Amino acid sequence: MDWIQQWQSKLNKQNEVAPLVRTGGSRHTGLAALPHRNIHKGKLSFYCRMLGVSRQGFYKYLAIKDRPWKYQDLADAMRVIHAEDECNDTYGRIRMYQALLLKNPTGIKIPSERTVYRVMDEIGLVHRPKRKPNGITKADREARKSDDLLKREFKADKPLEKCVTDITEIKAKDGKLYVSAIFDCFDSSVLGLAMETNMKATLCEHTLDNAYLAHPDLRGAIVHSDRGRQYTSETYRQALSKYGIIQSMNSDGGRCHDNARCESMWARMKSELLYDRYNTESLTTDELRVLIWRYFISYWNNRRICSANGGLPPMIKRQRYYQSLGLAA
Repeated sequence: MDWIQQWQSKLNKQNEVAPLVRTGGSRHTGLAALPHRNIHKGKLSFYCRMLGVSRQGFYKYLAIKDRPWKYQDLADAMRVIHAEDECNDTYGRIRMYQALLLKNPTGIKIPSERTVYRVMDEIGLVHRPKRKPNGITKADREARKSDDLLKREFKADKPLEKCVTDITEIKAKDGKLYVSAIFDCFDSSVLGLAMETNMKATLCEHTLDNAYLAHPDLRGAIVHSDRGRQYTSETYRQALSKYGIIQSMNSDGGRCHDNARCESMWARMKSELLYDRYNTESLTTDELRVLIWRYFISYWNNRRICSANGGLPPMIKRQRYYQSLGLAA
């Protein structure tokens, strides 16, 4: 029985590095370690039993082991998309499928979403969802409120018609960083962004300033927020009036779903940029500013696949809208 022990030891060593072998869609480990030359059929049956595979499966493996994988080019294209941006590793099957359609790699036929998922799983690109953050603004029950003009209807037919705004906080090495943004409901683009180490009303005012500076046509738009005291403050209301912007607020201070669109934006940012990627408490607020600014203004607006936009980044959807009007921006 010494030869059995010797061969089993050899198999164990080879199986540690043996590749996963595709056989009719199934995955077998260790088939590559089986001897397939000058072997007695009885011994082959014994080896197959040791590895938990059938003789038919082994012979099928021999027939196809040198055959190119039909999805190899597709897998290579997926790896390129995955590596293009740091946050692309959060793409699930839907956004990966949409990214493939948008890029339309030469010579590659894009299969169904189901096949895209299978290939992603095969090459280790399947994204696992991460935790979601909670909101931080607190309502001022005594302050004057504005009506809820959106009523949870967060879709818009054209740019700069309906917008949502909110604040989120991120812990840093030297304190907390508060991030305020205005998102366009038409294409989910970031119109204005501001960051401070406090969450006073001036933070929201600066967000409006930046949004109007970049988009003067924001005049007349609806900007929806929760009932946090920053948004009911006189400072913020005066800024809205100065720019001719219409205010809308949640119907009730405790109903986060009334501003669910904005909450989901923060959840995506933290999931894609921060969670399991950076320990924010080891970064300064200035370092976080750079990361967040680059994420929203460069990546989110221009390159990130957005499923709500039919697989288009916000600026591409906006550009196509204006082109359809003969007014290409």
